[in-house]
Amino acid sequence: MKGVIFSIKRYSVHDGPGIRVTFFLKGCPLSCLWCHNPEGISPEIIKTDRKDRIGEMEFSEIEDVGHKYSVQDLITIVEKERVFIERSEGGVTFSGGEPSMQLDFLSEALKAIKNIGIHTAVDTCGYTTGENLLKIFPCTDLFLFDLKHMDPQMHLKYTGVSNELILENYRLVAESGKDFMVRIPVIPGYNDDDENIYKLREMIIKINHKNLKKISLLPFHKIGSSKYKRFNMKYSMESIVPPSNERMMELKEFYMKTDIKVKIGG
Repeated sequence: MKGVIFSIKRYSVHDGPGIRVTFFLKGCPLSCLWCHNPEGISPEIIKTDRKDRIGEMEFSEIEDVGHKYSVQDLITIVEKERVFIERSEGGVTFSGGEPSMQLDFLSEALKAIKNIGIHTAVDTCGYTTGENLLKIFPCTDLFLFDLKHMDPQMHLKYTGVSNELILENYRLVAESGKDFMVRIPVIPGYNDDDENIYKLREMIIKINHKNLKKISLLPFHKIGSSKYKRFNMKYSMESIVPPSNERMMELKEFYMKTDIKVKIGG
C-alpha cells in the first residue's frame, strides 16, 4: 500500500510536542480562501513548471507535486531522525491536506510508527466521518484539531463546507479521552470578530476539555501566496493584512480565560 505525500518536514517544532517529522498527505475536502498549502488540496499527483533563476538566466523544469510512499518508506525516514525525536520527546505528525482522505494508508502508517515506539499525531480539519476518526483512535496519541468558524454559513462561504460535521467530530475527539490541541487560524475580517471568538471560546469551555493540552492561535500570513501563481490558482487574500502583534496578544489573553495554555503560533 502506498500513500501520496506532497511534503515532508523534518525537525518540525510546530506540529506537536518535541522535534517531529511531519508528513503532508495530499487531498483535502476544504478549500479555505487563506490556505497556504494549495498544492495539497487535490488528491492527485500534479505536474508544475518550476522556474529557477541564476543571475540573468532562467531555467524551467517540470516536476511532480506529490510522490507515492510506502509505509516502509516512512519508517525508514523516521528511523533516521529517531535520535532527535527521542531526545526531544517528539514524534511523527500526519498533516495535509486532510490525512483522513487517505484513511487506509494513514491507519497502516500510524500503526507501524506506534509499533516502533514513536509518538503519533494527526492534524485534522475535522471534516470526515466519525467512523474514520474511530478507526485511527487506537494508534493516535494526539489530535491537532483545526477550528475556523462557528457560523455554518460563514464556514461554507470561506472554506467550501459547513462546519456541522466538524463540530460533531470535535465533540467526539474531546469526549474520547484522547489528548488533543486546538488550532485556530486568525484571519482578519473573516473569523476574528467578537461574535465568533466568543462563541468559539464558549464551546471550548462547554465541551469536555480535560485532555485539551493547548490552544494555538495561528496568525494569517502570505508565505504561501506565491504557490497560487505557480499552480495557476486564484489567490483572493492579497488585500488582507496579517494581524498585528498587539491583536494577537489580545486574543491570547482572551482565550487564556479558558484556563488552558494558549500559544501564538503552532
